[in-house]
Formats: sequence, C-alpha cells, structure tokens
Amino acid sequence: MPERIHLAANNPDLGGGEQVLLRHAEALLDLGHPVTVVAADSPTEVLDAAAGVGADVVAIRADGRRDHLQRLRAWDRTERDGVLWCHGLVPALATAGHPRRIVHLHQDPRGRAQAVAARVARRGALATLVPSSDMAGRVSGSRAHANWTSDLPTLDRPAVRTGAVGYLGRISTDKGVDVLVRAVARAAVAGDLLLAGDSRYVAEADVRTVEHALAGLGPRAVRLGHTSPADLFRRVDVVVFPSVWPEPFGLVVAEAMAAGVPFVISAAGALPEVAGPDHPWVARAGDADDLARVLERALRATPEEVRDVTGRARRRWEEQYSPRAGRLRVEALLTDLGIT
Repeated sequence: MPERIHLAANNPDLGGGEQVLLRHAEALLDLGHPVTVVAADSPTEVLDAAAGVGADVVAIRADGRRDHLQRLRAWDRTERDGVLWCHGLVPALATAGHPRRIVHLHQDPRGRAQAVAARVARRGALATLVPSSDMAGRVSGSRAHANWTSDLPTLDRPAVRTGAVGYLGRISTDKGVDVLVRAVARAAVAGDLLLAGDSRYVAEADVRTVEHALAGLGPRAVRLGHTSPADLFRRVDVVVFPSVWPEPFGLVVAEAMAAGVPFVISAAGALPEVAGPDHPWVARAGDADDLARVLERALRATPEEVRDVTGRARRRWEEQYSPRAGRLRVEALLTDLGIT
C-alpha cells in the first residue's frame, strides 16, 4: 500500500503557501497516497479546504505560536506514521531532527533569525524544496520544485480595449504596487488601475506609502478587494506583476499564463523564470519609467501579437505549471526519494 504522507501547514488560514499545500494534497491523492493535512485549529480555513479535497485532517491546538510548535512536535514524535512534508518554516522548525521529513520553503528566510531557524529546521530532512531555480541559487543545498496552479480556461478577450490595467496580490511596496501606480500615471495609453487583493500582514508604514501613491491616481485607482483571478482578468487589457523583491515563484503569473491574459512582469527573482525566456514584456524592477514604457508596448500590441504571446504562455503553462505537470513532478520527486 502507498505510504501515508502528512502535509503540515505553516498557517491555518489560506495564504499562498497553503494553496500550494492543497495542490500537493490533490496530486498525492491522485497518485494513490493516503494524505493527512496537519494545521493549527484556528481558524479552520486550511483544515476545511483539505477535507474538501478528500484528505484526512489533524487539528493541532494553537494557544499561541510557541504552544503550537510544542504540540506539533509532540504529535509528530508520538503519532505520525509515514512521511511528513513540512510546508513552511514553522512546521519544519517544530519537527527539526525528526526522521522522514521533506522541508518545503515557499519563500526565502528573511533576516538573520529566520536564516538560523531554517538551518535548524532542515536537519535530517530527506530534501529541502524551493519553488524556483532562482531561489535554489540563494538557499544552499535546496532543489527547485516548481509550483503549479489549478486550471483556468483560456478567457475570451474583450473586443474593445479600454486600456484597463490589473493587479492581483498583496497591496504592498515589496510587490511594487507604488511603482505600478506611478507607471500607470505616466503611461499615455493606460486607463484605470484595477487592484485585487488587500494589505493583510503589511506593516502600517508600508500601507501608508502605497495609499499615498494611490491617492495621486484619484478615481482611476479601483479597489476590488478579494476577487478571483478569472474575474479580474476578464476586466482588464493587461495585468501587471511589478514586484521589487526577489519573488520565489509567482503563482499569479502562472495563473495569467493559464488564462491567456497579456501580462507584464518585473525582472524580480523568479518572475522571468516562470514567464519564460521568450516573454517580451519585462521591466526593470523598481523603475516606474521603464515599467510605463513596457506597459505601453503591451497595451499597443496588435491582436496578432497578443495571440502569439498568450498562446506561447499557455503552452508553457500546460508543460510546466498545470495540474498534470505538478502531479508528474511530485511523482518523480517521491521516486527519487524512495517514497513508495
């Protein structure tokens, strides 16, 4: 019988890393493995979503972070039977030194304290996974294991262009939202800027910086809040991912590729790696003038140019970032690690 694999979540609510965990749960179930998702008991977003895809769940009491770490370590030492796949630094640190673990880091450790914690967390791991070759170059001894997305059918493009520009993600300066606002203001052919996402977990000073920039755009800045990728993509002519920090992957870029929507990226971290070497609309990270120039090129592209670019992107998504590609990647990893 295939070995049971436990997927331990970094957080109990559904952030990007937890979405990746759920896609791994689906892939492992498709491959015939019994799957258990382990997460803190409040809120129950991850546990509910895991049960929804058919995984077993274990709720770990979370009376604060320290209590959660101790209880997770005790559970793993006494009750786990099978492989533990730690999705994030928290479960990896809690179970450091325990046998038959995979450590999966979804972003670079930030600062000296996290770097030290990551070194401890990786002790005895079967492998340390990161989502891109770019990040693997910064995390010694890790191996690239690319993320993937759920399927998004190719969307019909609007017949009439309005110059609308879209953004999906955290509303913060590290994501380059203030840079994007300045670029939209300077680009001659850009229309409204539609922003999907929120400022959850963003420092107050950072929020003020972004809000000041958005105020300068006036009514052209349209807040959508939590919106699905498909809903945003249907409303814009181009979507922009203008990060200024070294992105470890870029799930929203892969979603745009799946949907066949034109997109502009910054040359930050793994974004060019995800988009592929032939993607034409890449701006210098943090440079509003260059982003405005690239944005104008994308908005002025002919329908034939757009079809060519988005068609290539969709084919790359099918080969690299589709559910089928993800399942094959997981299967190859398990074989390589001797997990049957």
